[in-house]
Parts: sequence; C-alpha cells; structure tokens
Amino acid sequence: MFVKKGDKVKIITGKDKNKEGVVLEAFPKKDKVIVEGVNVVKKHQKPSQAVAGGIIETEAPIHVSNVMILDANGVAGRVGYQDVDGKKVRVSKKTGEVLDK
Repeated sequence: MFVKKGDKVKIITGKDKNKEGVVLEAFPKKDKVIVEGVNVVKKHQKPSQAVAGGIIETEAPIHVSNVMILDANGVAGRVGYQDVDGKKVRVSKKTGEVLDK
C-alpha cells in the first residue's frame, strides 16, 4: 500500500473532498486508512467502568483509493518507487520528491 501511518494526505472524493489530514492508522489487508478529522461518525457508547456513556464522535476508515498523498510542499500526487542507495523509497510522480524520510 502506498500510504503509511503518519503521512499527510488529501481526500479526493466523497463528503470530505479537498480536506487534508494525517493518516492515524493503515489497514493494508482491507485497503483502508483512518485519517484525522475525516469521515467522522457518531457512535452511541454504553457506559462501562473505563468509559463514560454517550454519543462519541470518531473517525471511520475510508478506502485508500479516495486519498492522495501530499509531499513536503503540499502538492498532491501519485506515488512511484525508486531505488536510492540500495533502498526502495516512495517518490512523488508529480514533483519527483522522495516521500520517505
């Protein structure tokens, strides 16, 4: 999967189109990601010893095809791979900038 935890992404479709956020969690087997502040849903939580009850707002996963990764300049683009110093790194196809630290 081309998106990893901690990447800054832009939403390209859906109700949160053009929003930007950081990937909080990635699920490669399901091809889904959870993005901070995007696809917020309300969940009715029953009270327990650890958590107070009520209506909780939380982020739901969205499909990875609906996000586009941002490089350091904030330009959204597709991801390619290159071999740099014997390591496979992610590269922005639009700017040619290396995305991995």
